Amino acid sequence: MKKHLLWVSFLSMALQLQGQEVLWQKDIKSSTQDFLNHITTTIDGQYLISGSSIQSSKVIEQGKSNHGYDFHLVKLNQDGEQVWEKYFSGNNHDYLAATVSTQEGGFLIAGTSYSGKGLDKMEGSKGGSDIWLLRLNEFGDELWQKNLGTSSDEQASDVIQSTDLGFFVAGNVQYSAKGYGSKDVWIVRLDKDGKELSQLILGGKGLDEVEKMIPTKDGGVLLGIYSRSSASGSKKTENYGEGDYWIVKLSKDNKIEWEKNFGGTGDDHLRTLALASNGFVIGGESRSERSGNKSVGLDEGTDLWLISVNERGKSSGKNPIALKIAIS
Repeated sequence: MKKHLLWVSFLSMALQLQGQEVLWQKDIKSSTQDFLNHITTTIDGQYLISGSSIQSSKVIEQGKSNHGYDFHLVKLNQDGEQVWEKYFSGNNHDYLAATVSTQEGGFLIAGTSYSGKGLDKMEGSKGGSDIWLLRLNEFGDELWQKNLGTSSDEQASDVIQSTDLGFFVAGNVQYSAKGYGSKDVWIVRLDKDGKELSQLILGGKGLDEVEKMIPTKDGGVLLGIYSRSSASGSKKTENYGEGDYWIVKLSKDNKIEWEKNFGGTGDDHLRTLALASNGFVIGGESRSERSGNKSVGLDEGTDLWLISVNERGKSSGKNPIALKIAIS
């Protein structure tokens, strides 16, 4: 039975008499197991579909396959027609985690790599899993690559391009000798050519996982972290419950400017961030009743909890929004 990387369907925004009009659909087939990670819009209005795949027979024939998961990229034009397809392979499992379109027209892709040097991977493992970066042009050709890691295990989470055309890479590191808890947040700043400029480890004595990173108007970044740590290590804010939203603003030089904690007495798991006209919107899943600094109650089971804050992380005084999520 065939597995599919993606079934893509784009809908028009105009409401038709018989419902929304489907502009096109695309079924990207393969004979193996595939996982979708991102759909990235390119600067010319096309689409990069990115994920992880066990390579298809046509790539195996080229002698590149290691029979493990590899980075898989498919570029589509505005009509859903394939422009090109690329695989990037190490000699073990490699899972793509994040993709960003660059201002120059190419891409930076980041993933968690369990591979040593070999096949497409030009650097050896630094120990355990590492973060593997590939800078590509608009045709999917490699411009440079970088392996980030320590003797501990690192996992890629997100990547953005900064205003100076460099990059911020966000990931997690487990039981690091330079860390604070069982899992910490690891932020690496690079220039446009992949040269490492700085590193930063964030965390308390518990578990802290970065879920999302977005660029800010001043050239820095905002981090959305799921935190199970009390105020300890580099974390200055106290948790209210089992797990909280931990928001950290970094400057363009990768230094902490401010941090905020949001949560009730239950478990609140941050999932995403968005830039708003007057600040940021924070979203995640909440199992907390009205408690801590959560001013809205819980309906039943798990709710969606959205918070609107200004550019300094302060709420406008209005209650955050709670939305019910159905759990079957």
